[in-house]
Amino acid sequence: MYAVMFVVLGFVLMEISGWFIHKYIMHGPLWNIHKTHHQHNSGIFELNDLFSLAFGLIAVVLILLGVENLDARFWIGIGISLYGMSYFVIHDILIHRRKKWMKKPKSGFLMGLFRAHQAHHVSRKRDDAVSFGLFFVPLRYFKNKK
Repeated sequence: MYAVMFVVLGFVLMEISGWFIHKYIMHGPLWNIHKTHHQHNSGIFELNDLFSLAFGLIAVVLILLGVENLDARFWIGIGISLYGMSYFVIHDILIHRRKKWMKKPKSGFLMGLFRAHQAHHVSRKRDDAVSFGLFFVPLRYFKNKK
């Protein structure tokens, strides 16, 4: 139970800190890096991917620091890693289709996430964006639209 609690904590903290970092840092002082994600890109990578590398590095450091005793650092690092894998599948594959492995969702939770992220990308400007989370997004994006 101890391990599961810290894995969930790492996952949830990543969503909360990711929202904050996305809104106030990526759309703030580090916009010059993040704006590459708001521009059309035909390559596999974009400068914005540096953020994923930074979050991944944090997870690896926590795992390495906690692996000997399998303490909270290890399990939080695992939670952050699981968040990163979820982010890759939902954000990069499902929403942005960087790999054409999945079709656009037609309904349900994934469709709400898809709509919220599409709303985020309506603006290509730093200050006009909405919906900064990946999983915690406003309920209006989950309502059926006909």
